[in-house]
Order: sequence, then C-alpha cells, then structure tokens
Amino acid sequence: MLRPIADVAADLGISPDHLLPVGRHKAKIDLAALSDDTDRAGRLVLVSAITPTPAGEGKTTTSIGLAQGLRAAGERVCVALREPSLGPCFGVKGGGTGGGRSTIEPSTDINLHFTGDFHAITAAHNLLAAAIDNHVHHGNELGIDLRRVTWPRVLDVNDRSLRRCVTGLGGPSDGVPRQTGFDITAASEIMAMLCLAEGPDDLRARIDRTLIAFTGKRRPVFAGQLGITGALMALLKDAMLPNLVQTADGTPAVVHGGPFANIAHGCNSIIATRMAMRHADWTITEAGFGFDLGAEKFFDIKCVQAGLNPCAVVLVATVRALKMHGGVALADLRQADPDAVRRGLANLDKHVENIRIFGVQPLVALNRFDADDDAEVAVVADHCAAMGVPFAESRHFAEGAAGAAELAGLLREVARCPDGPVRPLYQPEDSVADKIRAVATRIYGAESVDFTKDAERALQRISRLGYAHLPVCIAKTQNSLSDNPRLRGRPRGFEITVRDVVINSGAGFLVVLTGDILRMPGLPRSPQAERIDLVDGEIVGVG
Repeated sequence: MLRPIADVAADLGISPDHLLPVGRHKAKIDLAALSDDTDRAGRLVLVSAITPTPAGEGKTTTSIGLAQGLRAAGERVCVALREPSLGPCFGVKGGGTGGGRSTIEPSTDINLHFTGDFHAITAAHNLLAAAIDNHVHHGNELGIDLRRVTWPRVLDVNDRSLRRCVTGLGGPSDGVPRQTGFDITAASEIMAMLCLAEGPDDLRARIDRTLIAFTGKRRPVFAGQLGITGALMALLKDAMLPNLVQTADGTPAVVHGGPFANIAHGCNSIIATRMAMRHADWTITEAGFGFDLGAEKFFDIKCVQAGLNPCAVVLVATVRALKMHGGVALADLRQADPDAVRRGLANLDKHVENIRIFGVQPLVALNRFDADDDAEVAVVADHCAAMGVPFAESRHFAEGAAGAAELAGLLREVARCPDGPVRPLYQPEDSVADKIRAVATRIYGAESVDFTKDAERALQRISRLGYAHLPVCIAKTQNSLSDNPRLRGRPRGFEITVRDVVINSGAGFLVVLTGDILRMPGLPRSPQAERIDLVDGEIVGVG
C-alpha cells in the first residue's frame, strides 16, 4: 500500500504549502521549498555502472535499493532520479523505475505519461521549430538560410523513419520546403536546458540565447529573436517543478528530467538534486549507462556548473556483464564461468580508475541475481579486495531494503565529505579539441582522436562564434568504452572518430557526435511494445 504523498513530503520536512498534489501518490514541489528554513546540505552519492549489457545492470534499481537500505537504517534519505522516456519503455530496455522490490511508484504512471513533463518539453521544442518555419513563410525578415537551420523537431518515441525528412511540401500555403529531422525528446536541448537551469529566470535566458540557425551571410540566429520565449516558458511552467513520488516501501523519491547519457548529458535536474539535498541527509542520484558516459558528464558539466561534489561513487557491476566482457556470448550468460568473469574484470578496473581521476571514493556494488554462482561472485569480491576498493553484494531486487543493508552500511562507513570542489577533467580555456581528447584518452582509454572534415569545420565555427569555452557532451555508444559497440572489455589502441560538433548554446555545452551514434533511436525487431497491453482496465507489461 502506497503512502499518501503528503506523508512522504513530511518525511523530508517539505511544507504542505509547497506541495502541489497530482492525485494521491504524485506531487509537484514548488520551487519555494528550496528556500525552506533549514541549513541542511546533505551528502550526495552518485550511482554509476560498468559498461552494461543491452538489458542494463540495474543502476536505477540499485540507486533505489540503496536509498531503501539507508532509510531502514534510520537515515533521512531521498533518491533523485531521471524520468523514464517512452522510447526505451516501448523499445529495448523497458521501463526506468527499477525492478523487483526496489521500484519507484506508481511505476506504470511514471513510465508512461507521469506528470506530463516530457510532453511539455516536446511541445515547447516543436513550437520553436514551428516558429522558425512560420517566420520564413511570412517573409523571413531575419534572413534565415533554410540550409542552415540547426533546430530539429523531437518526439518521445523511437522512430528511425523520422531521422531525416522534408517538411513544407504541398504548395505555397503549406510552408517552405526544407530538409530537417527528428531527435528523441530525451536529446532535446530544451530538456538539457531545463535540467541545467538554476530556476525560471535562468531557463528564460537559456532559451533566448539558443542558437537555432544561420543567415545566408553565416550570422547566427537565436531563439530570442523570434519573440516566443514567453510562450515556451508558459508551456514549461509546471515542467520546471520537480516531481515527488516514493519507493515501493515509502522512501521519498524526487524524479525530474530525463536526458539520455549516450546522446545527451544523462543527469536529472540540478533543481531536483538540490531539492533532495536540501531536505535529506543523504541524496542518492544516478547518471546514465556506464561511468564513461553519464558520470563523466555529471562531473564535468553538472557538478562544475552547480558546485556539487559527491562523497562517494557506487559502481554497479553484475556477473553477467563481466562474463560478457570476458568474451561470453549474450545467449550464454546464464552459464557459470568464473574464468570469464575474471577476464571481464578489466572493464571494471577501467571504471574504477575513472572514478579516482575525479578524486572521489569508489565503492563496487555487485547487483546479485539468483542465477549467479558463488564462485563467480567470489572472483569479483577477491579482486576488489586486492585493489583496495570497498565491495558489497546487494540483493535489493529480491529483498528490498533488507537486501541492500550490507551496501548501505558500507557506504555509511566509507563515504567521506569532499575537501574541495570537484576536479574536472579539463578547463574552460582548453581548446575544444583538447577537451575531447582529454575525455577520449583518459576516460575511454583511446590512443587518439580523429576529426573528420565536417568536425574540423565545426571546430572552426565554434571558435569564430566564441563558444570554445563550453564543456563537451560526447555522444557515444553505451555498449563499449570505445565508439565501436562491438569492442567489449577494456579496448586498447583504438581511435575515436568525431564526425561533428553541435553548438547547444542554451544548454551551455557542445554535443560531440562520435562513431555511428544516432539521436533518434529505432525500435528493435521485437520491441517491448509487443508485450504491453490494457487488461481489465489495468496496464500490464510496462517495466
């Protein structure tokens, strides 16, 4: 039985005056709650993972289970997560609300429409796209070059057919034809802006300065010049407010924002993280896919901007992922093979090294499944002991808070408050190429970086326009430390290929496109959508 949302808010000391209920079990939190009369600045813990299998290794589930374990130990805790996208829900991975006894609830609502934030972001993004075409249709006073419009459209559904398209067909009354395309909403710059904004005024300023096109004379055109920033702000009014829900056992959860980590910056909103830290002694958050993707961006983009510095990083590993990195085919991962686990430890080692680069305490959490062999688990435990890395098994999926007690206890023992600001991988004054090389060589382990002709032209344009100081947000496959999804384990001697660099001036970073990464995913041969249904008024198959 879920608790009334007002009771969950009371656990965090959030005033009823700052709670905007959406039914009995969901609520928006008014931003005024950030000014509550408290001097609490709780400890922040980041949960990340080794390079995952296609099914994922339970990073979100572990975040939830860890929060449950801390609450059961008497700690005042809040888990701060991203909102699921409909793309994965109906595509490959399924829902994003955890699993087993470590879920956030009401999970079906959260996985589908939730409080409408994704829809608001989609509408705001596409209103700006419509305004660009409308401006051109009615005379094009700004002189926008239709070949140089950089603002796409977005949709929160995996649809490869929309990656490239032509709009404006049909005649003079239907607009001016031009080539464009769709990204998934999780990759929208509006999504990134909302997640990085300090508040409404900052979000408005970000929208105004968003680069959307160039003129025929290569001069930049910004969203603010179209005069519709106020309309976008109106659409985003409620989407700016974090969402309060709860875990399956009633632990408070703030869920807000949903950028992917392979094609965006992979972190929940700064506002939500601060809201949780303001009202809890422990805030457990996560950053998407492996540490090389979301966690690197968490440190180099989110932490640098917001002044955050976690007291520990929990690195989630599974026996099955280690066997995959040890050369076992996906179809054979259920077969016990301690030697394959041993071979796959190189991937775990690299992620531990990466955590230490940022000067934060690593902690390995083995998300244990019933099929895991004791000898396989012992290989991981012994290896972590040899490395001097704290290690804990966690059975939160099957046992909830009780299954995460060992992990929660270990975290309480080893977490240490940082003695200074986060150590970023690069500095603003570094060249864009050097920033990319720093991530590619130090975090991915690449030997070199190759810039295509298009990428070189993009770097020149970035320098000319004055955006070289921005951090980089690298879009890369989640299936490998390299940009080749087929290279498992810890690849060495490889080259990262940069094919383009896109200016996201509103978000405040540069999107670096590597390899064959796409910003609009496609559906698999057998998508999760085939297993979702409405039966007797109840939705089944989501999650």
